[in-house]
Amino acid sequence: MQLGFLGEYGQGDINDAKKEYMDSQLYDIAYLIQFRDRVNTKVSKVPIAWHLDHSLKVINRIHDVLKSSDPTVYEKRFNLARRFSFAFGYIPRGKGKSPGSVLPPDDIQTEDILSQLEIARENIADFKSFDADVNFIHPVFGQLNKKQAKQFLKIHTKHHLKIIQDILRKE
Repeated sequence: MQLGFLGEYGQGDINDAKKEYMDSQLYDIAYLIQFRDRVNTKVSKVPIAWHLDHSLKVINRIHDVLKSSDPTVYEKRFNLARRFSFAFGYIPRGKGKSPGSVLPPDDIQTEDILSQLEIARENIADFKSFDADVNFIHPVFGQLNKKQAKQFLKIHTKHHLKIIQDILRKE
């Protein structure tokens, strides 16, 4: 199955200069809701709805943590895993374990995905108002500031969009 709507997995297209941060990825998420119940256990044990819900929960949770963080406690530190992942724009599959706060419920409602999507759009727009040193602690990548958090969100969302594309392609 050809999935041209995803372009390079939410990486945007030649007109990205006119778009806001993550617009194309959020558009892809909205489009993919129609395939929410599809699953392919050769690719992922969970349905597409899980990946959509999880991706949006991560965006919204990180926004909330950044917003409430203290910029004065940010300390720049080297992290090899972060350097590798950010340099290649890649998160290996099946290696990470998501914190409970961003795990989808057993019963994922379409209305909840749509609601989270609207909140994510607002939250992403809100990033512009944040100090550069707002921060959060990632379990693998360590302390991330605003710029790094935004980069992580793009890479993380791309990771789940690729999984969804593989679920749809291998049906």
